[in-house]
Amino acid sequence: MMMTSEWVEILDEVDELNAMIEASQLTKNLREARKAVYQDEQLVAQIQAFQYSKLQYEEVQRFGKYHPDYHRVTKEIRQQKRALDLHDAVANLRIAERDFQQMLDEIGVLLATTVSSAVKVDTDTLLASSCGTGCGTGGGCACSA
Repeated sequence: MMMTSEWVEILDEVDELNAMIEASQLTKNLREARKAVYQDEQLVAQIQAFQYSKLQYEEVQRFGKYHPDYHRVTKEIRQQKRALDLHDAVANLRIAERDFQQMLDEIGVLLATTVSSAVKVDTDTLLASSCGTGCGTGGGCACSA
């Protein structure tokens, strides 16, 4: 592939877009939320305990309810997850992650529709219905596939 002036312009615009994303308030919010979570030593210990419990849970799931520790491990992991979900710093991090992902999805949709309206963009947000993505069943769900 030969580098043309068009490619140089595109790369310059990509760098500019990247700088805009880096300087955005959503990026700052995400960094602050991550910092708040991972500077709290007690919360980090809770997260590590939850990750260890997830490993135990995966082992127990191999055998299902026939595993001798099934009920204990299942109950323990639900309690740990709930405790993490209710922690303010974790909730703030999830909100910041969701907002940041929504911004990235919007940028992806804008870029894709600039190329062609037929370009499908995989998003986890409500934008999916407005950007031409389909269910892959050939319109069986009345989508615009």
